[in-house]
Amino acid sequence: MAGTDVDAYVATKLQPKYQEIVAMLRALMAECAPAAAECLVYGSPAWRAAKILAVISQSKTHLTFAFERGAEFEDAHGLLEGVGKKTRHIKIKTLEAVNEAALRDYIAQAVDLDQTPTTRG
Repeated sequence: MAGTDVDAYVATKLQPKYQEIVAMLRALMAECAPAAAECLVYGSPAWRAAKILAVISQSKTHLTFAFERGAEFEDAHGLLEGVGKKTRHIKIKTLEAVNEAALRDYIAQAVDLDQTPTTRG
């Protein structure tokens, strides 16, 4: 049922220039985090396991692929942005600019962290 909510979002709210990127991110999440459920969080596509793993949001110039516990990641790829206590994100402007190996690594870290308790109360 939640996947159909994301399908509706893609069909009605997603800018056409981001269709291929979101399709790729959905496929990558399905492959790398198969236990996570697609859902909408605050009106944006997201994936939830025990907690929210990742969220996609769009702007006029790029998509943001944010990881809820990204501040805890080891960022060997140097692509994560953000300064908050929890979330880190990647800005994606084109499908060709996607570093799939980095995304696979970040998704794997999100899944691993989701299976452990948070470090903060």
